[in-house]
Amino acid sequence: MIDDHSPALRAFHTIARHGSFTRAAAELEVTPSALSQAMRQLEQRMGVRLLQRSTRKVGLTEAGRQFLERIGPALAEIDGAVEALRQHGDHPAGILRITAPHSLLDQLLAPMLADFLRACPDVTLDLIADNALTDLVADGVDAGIRLGERLARDVVALPLGGPLRAVVAGAPAYFARHGRPQHPRELQQHVCARFRYRSSGAIYRWEFADGSRADKSRPDKSRAHKVSTGKSGATAHRWFEIDVNGPLITNEPSLPIRAALDGLLLVHMLEPMVREHIAAGRLQTVLDAWLPPFDGFYLYYPSRLQVPPKLRAFIDFLRERLEPSA
Repeated sequence: MIDDHSPALRAFHTIARHGSFTRAAAELEVTPSALSQAMRQLEQRMGVRLLQRSTRKVGLTEAGRQFLERIGPALAEIDGAVEALRQHGDHPAGILRITAPHSLLDQLLAPMLADFLRACPDVTLDLIADNALTDLVADGVDAGIRLGERLARDVVALPLGGPLRAVVAGAPAYFARHGRPQHPRELQQHVCARFRYRSSGAIYRWEFADGSRADKSRPDKSRAHKVSTGKSGATAHRWFEIDVNGPLITNEPSLPIRAALDGLLLVHMLEPMVREHIAAGRLQTVLDAWLPPFDGFYLYYPSRLQVPPKLRAFIDFLRERLEPSA
């Protein structure tokens, strides 16, 4: 029975992950028509519809969703067992699927990927840009990279690069026209870039911390100033959020940075994303005392996973490149 169903189950899992016969067929290196025929045969053998097909997208029926929840971990266990056998050679090889936020892939990982691929020529990197947290097992992903404060407890999390800071930055021309805010509340009178979360559609509120040189007055309880729980790695500070205003809303970082360089607005970014522009004087920072360090990025993977050579090589490479200098 396993011999009869195993390829079809793998195909179903891949279709569900991509939501597309075309993309799933490309990954499995078969034709979409062959994949569609395999799914029809699987549904006939099971006696239940698993997929909802339309001209634009492939979705799951309720039975399909329940089936996926059961077979996802099982397929991951099989993959782990096969990978464990391959580890006897201890050579990094195969497809390595990594999920990371768009900004991290674009700004931090992209410049070093060529070096990794040259160092591990038998590894194929499958990079998935996604700001939302990912169920690694269900989605067939080897590892993810996210901020430490967002991770679940049932994963192995390895720090990459140490603590991070956010900055509020603008061009000298912007500050010449609008002045420099001295307190986060003053951002309500400034022009700011706004970021929309891809997963929820909500607008990110700029985060700051009371402390150090900050004004010790009681936080403003208006809608524009919302007290929140402390960030991981910065528990000595009382964090709060500010709703900002501005003419640009986006879910990717390069457009706001470009607008800031043009003197149009202020941005709230992780410091590494604008470090080069700050060092060159193209951007200047404000409100630094309100932006202490917090836990940075972690690479995480399922706690029960035996780390294959391809993932171990990637972990070692990133930690060497991102290790903070002494």
